Amino acid sequence: MNTPPVSEILTLSMQHFELVLITMAIAAAVGIPSAVFLARRPSARRWAVWFANIGQTIPSLALFGFLLPIPGIGGIGARTAIIALCIYALLPVLRNSLTGILGVDAAIRESAVAMGMTARQVLWQVELPLATPSIIAGLRIATVSTIGTATIAAAIGGGGLGVFIFRGLAMADTNTILAGAVPAAIMALIADEVLEWIERKLSPA
Repeated sequence: MNTPPVSEILTLSMQHFELVLITMAIAAAVGIPSAVFLARRPSARRWAVWFANIGQTIPSLALFGFLLPIPGIGGIGARTAIIALCIYALLPVLRNSLTGILGVDAAIRESAVAMGMTARQVLWQVELPLATPSIIAGLRIATVSTIGTATIAAAIGGGGLGVFIFRGLAMADTNTILAGAVPAAIMALIADEVLEWIERKLSPA
């Protein structure tokens, strides 16, 4: 059994980090504004969350398989992996953001309106600040989950630490599997601790 060189572990760790970073940036850019939009539209909210739930139930390898043949979206490489990972990351971001916004006390909203605030000011100065801890919690859940799921990206040439895991399985080499699994676990633990710290800092006293 041979342990992969440190340089390769670092390279694939950076690839893995980039996959997660791009995925979470897209999921946040889509999920948080969608939550703001859906918070004012109860009828659309139910359907949007339902579709996000459906995306979560599809096994990751099956989802990659569905996306591969789609023109402009599919194909071998990181792009397809990122799209699939975004589908998985969207639900916790959307759901927690909605929970945070809808959880703002109606009396606080009414007080803000009574003070002459516009709807935009209420959103930016009242609702989003109060919902921020819940939004961060959703990002935390999605980030940790994405770090683990991103190992599957190697199955379609997306790179990342999954390369070691698939290689180790093919070779029946425990050291190679651990070279992918251990850095991914460490990355998830660090991300969880950092985002938990941010969540605590932004939570009301």
